[in-house]
Amino acid sequence: MLMNYIDYWIIIAVALLSALIISYMSVPPIVKLAKAKLLCALPNGRTSHSGAVPTLGGIAIFAGFKFSALIFCSYTPFPELPFIAASCLLIFFSGLKDDIFVISPFSKVATQILSAAIIIVFADVRFTNLHGFIGITEIPYLFSFILTMFVIIVVVNSFNLIDGIDGLATAIGMVCSLAFGIWFYLVENYQCAILSFSLTGALIGFLPYNLSKGKYKIFMGDTGSLLIGFIIAVLVIEFNEADAVTTGKYYIASSPAVSIAVLFLPLYDTIRVMIVRIMRQQSPFKADRGHIHHKLLDLGYSHSQATLILSISTIVFIIIAYQLQHIGIFWLTLTLVVIATLLYLIPITMILRRLKNAILPSKNNKCGDKENIETVVLEDK
Repeated sequence: MLMNYIDYWIIIAVALLSALIISYMSVPPIVKLAKAKLLCALPNGRTSHSGAVPTLGGIAIFAGFKFSALIFCSYTPFPELPFIAASCLLIFFSGLKDDIFVISPFSKVATQILSAAIIIVFADVRFTNLHGFIGITEIPYLFSFILTMFVIIVVVNSFNLIDGIDGLATAIGMVCSLAFGIWFYLVENYQCAILSFSLTGALIGFLPYNLSKGKYKIFMGDTGSLLIGFIIAVLVIEFNEADAVTTGKYYIASSPAVSIAVLFLPLYDTIRVMIVRIMRQQSPFKADRGHIHHKLLDLGYSHSQATLILSISTIVFIIIAYQLQHIGIFWLTLTLVVIATLLYLIPITMILRRLKNAILPSKNNKCGDKENIETVVLEDK
């Protein structure tokens, strides 16, 4: 058998590199096709890009991930893979159709429910254990089904919602998949490690184009963000289930809370924004500029800088969660929420201070610099 002669780390490295190359090489022809067929995003009141930008970058991510996952996962038994692949295919076409024709939120959620049902029922990829949270370990099938379905839908849509600036969903997806991939490799769960690193490679290959300002600039669209969210959701489930039977130094004491830490930016930002919209008596699905990445842009940071700040923040949350894993699931989650809220207040305070300084008349300008006030207020909107 091939694995008798080649270590798994080589297989994983080749899987990552293959996904990277395929993703990277796929973007230029996709951009040319999208521009020829006018499949581009145009600037509007909420966007900050200028000119028409192709939105089919998810095709490149899908191609790189799918190729590596299917080829290199074959070196080790992975009975769940065909069902995961089938579900990814459904998610991919749902996102692609939305990027081209625009479909209703109901249709997208219905596809997500079907995709989740496939891996829950046929692949048996689901939460079966709460790791002692509120005294519960093993859970019945019906509760397991509902919980898994809920988590998948939440994670998928949280990645879709943070895809608001160049590189953010790509970078956060890279951090998440890399974090899970390293742990899977350490506990010798090579199937999920290959899955994780295949996604990481595909995202690395796509990132330069996503951040580019040149002729091959491209957005991932719903095709990419929904796919990333779905794969990450599968990795979250696999992580928690594998940790339940893991012993030794790589055992994670509060794996549900650590999972939340890995996904903290998309989850926290999505929940916070929806709560604010509901409190304002608006639809929780209404698009606006209330996300944390928009606040960083309002403070003058570029897309790349905001993406870097939020990516580093995600890494910090993962480190904090790992170091505090023994305090318990509830207390660790609460600690993360408190820290995130305090950090979120920093840009908000800075924006409010800027508005206050702009509105207060200055000593040298009795008119209060009307032009500056209008500019700042518009930026905050």
